[in-house]
Amino acid sequence: MAESCVLGCESEELKFQMEPSGNSLKKLERKMRKCHAVVEKETGIPCSTSNPTKNVVVCNSGLSNGLTEEVVMESFMSFGTLDRIIMLPGKSCCFVVFKNLANAKDAFEHINGKLKIAQDNKPILLGYSETLPAVRPIDFRVKPPGLKVVPDFISEAEEELLLSLVNFDEDEGGDGVMKHRQVKHFGFEFRYDINNVDKDAPLEVGVPAECDFLWDRLKSRGLDFRPDQLTVNHYKPGQGIPPHVDTHSAFDEPLLSVSLSSDIVMDFRHRNGKHLPVFVPRRSLTIMNGESRYDWTHGITPRKLDVVPSEKGITANERGVRVSFTFRRIRQGECECIYKSLCDSHRRKAEDISNEIAAKLESTHVHQVYEDIADHFNETRHKPWPNVLDFVLSMKPGSIVVDIGCGNGKYMGINKNVFDMGCDRSFNLLDLCVESGYNVFNCNCLSVPLRDGIADGVICIAVIHHLANEERRKQSISEMIRVLRVGGRALIYVWAKDQNYYRKSSYLKQNRKNRKDETDITEQDEIKFSFDRVTLPIHTNRKQFLHQDLFVPWKLLNEGTISDEFLRYYHVFEENELDYLVRTFDDVEVIESYYEQGNWCIVFEKVK
Repeated sequence: MAESCVLGCESEELKFQMEPSGNSLKKLERKMRKCHAVVEKETGIPCSTSNPTKNVVVCNSGLSNGLTEEVVMESFMSFGTLDRIIMLPGKSCCFVVFKNLANAKDAFEHINGKLKIAQDNKPILLGYSETLPAVRPIDFRVKPPGLKVVPDFISEAEEELLLSLVNFDEDEGGDGVMKHRQVKHFGFEFRYDINNVDKDAPLEVGVPAECDFLWDRLKSRGLDFRPDQLTVNHYKPGQGIPPHVDTHSAFDEPLLSVSLSSDIVMDFRHRNGKHLPVFVPRRSLTIMNGESRYDWTHGITPRKLDVVPSEKGITANERGVRVSFTFRRIRQGECECIYKSLCDSHRRKAEDISNEIAAKLESTHVHQVYEDIADHFNETRHKPWPNVLDFVLSMKPGSIVVDIGCGNGKYMGINKNVFDMGCDRSFNLLDLCVESGYNVFNCNCLSVPLRDGIADGVICIAVIHHLANEERRKQSISEMIRVLRVGGRALIYVWAKDQNYYRKSSYLKQNRKNRKDETDITEQDEIKFSFDRVTLPIHTNRKQFLHQDLFVPWKLLNEGTISDEFLRYYHVFEENELDYLVRTFDDVEVIESYYEQGNWCIVFEKVK
């Protein structure tokens, strides 16, 4: 039986179990010895239970299997003052350093083998270490070039004035309820479906005149700035915003943000993998200029506690309700910045992949690859995704369900009460389906040879991210809609570009052998491959994606060594990008959109 968390915390992740005894104690000791050996193999640092130190090692859980710094802080802080927490990229262990030995021993006694905070809901196992990994501690004083945080920029009275301008309780979310916060716009609406503003459609209500005192104060500090657009975000504790860069073509520089009601830690990330957490106190002003505005993404990780420095060591800063006022100036014309990687204006200037080249690219680096790896692919694809399984099982008896891009037929034959059929471009994968007795046929997802309105349900799992331009991705969705009857539903899965932010990613979780730190991977390090007139980077497997369009290697192994490598083309999706594609069709209604294990997913219904 599991007991309530004796730490008195609210997190549902923190669960204790009863004290082990007898055979279970011996089993626990064997597990601990095994875990200690794994830690030494991964870090080179021996650990044990026989020699207590101030350094407590969490031996069986870390960043690679979903443990986060704030959960570690929440679990250990009640036992005494912490000096620091060391989370190691790509490792399934972490280190908690106490200020004194007595507190470390107390935590060890109460937590070891009892507290469940690991992703698999198993108790964490601890050890002591004499030494620590050579990891540079986080320095909150270091900021991206061009970023400035001005503390106490406004007074408490001015804070109350700004907060009085927007009442989210009365507005019930203002202009919209986003997945991670509520939002309201002034001057111009920022449209999240296109990640831009309509510069020819200003809103009736401009930036409130009550904000004018800010521009006078800025001018006295040498910054002449008057915005014409304001976005107000309202965050409840635990909410955040995904990593993003404010669209280059939409807004000029600088970007200004006033933080109200609560402190926050904002995460800045560069494409070279560098991560800088920046502490943003209540009533401060954040100014983004130059590189920090154009070449770094910024976001807020969804959590209720932030780990921040204190005079004694580190401490947990509990988030409250926070409101941010972000002031921007609409850009006239296209962006001409030197930071090309995240610039939408630069991407538009670059040559798009034509349909002719896209078809060749897909033929060589998608269709032929799956013919070559079909047997190996089949060995690795058996377990269905839970939400796809639920979707298929939700179909009424007698329904017709079409799996577009069925692969080896993993989702076929699950619901015995429906008639399901699958199609795929790979003959070798279809042969595997035929061997299992499934109804399948060969076709390209851009042209499905079924009559209109035949299907009650359509699934398309991990397919359209292999299509090499937006026009072709839309065409595939159009085909799904065409074969659906009115009232029929479809489910689409595509790979997500930003997977670290959402923590749970089956793709990144499988990074077992490739232990190179993500911060070592830079755009300059990347190997690129040219096909026809298209040159794209080759992705480093099991790492965070740095680009949307790339080649992902598939490696065939022979007796533990790589015998062959195939490059598959992928377009990995930004948040809301799949929603945008589906919502361009006026004959469907989006029922649900969500993230699951490194994928963006959407369910929609054909309404006319």
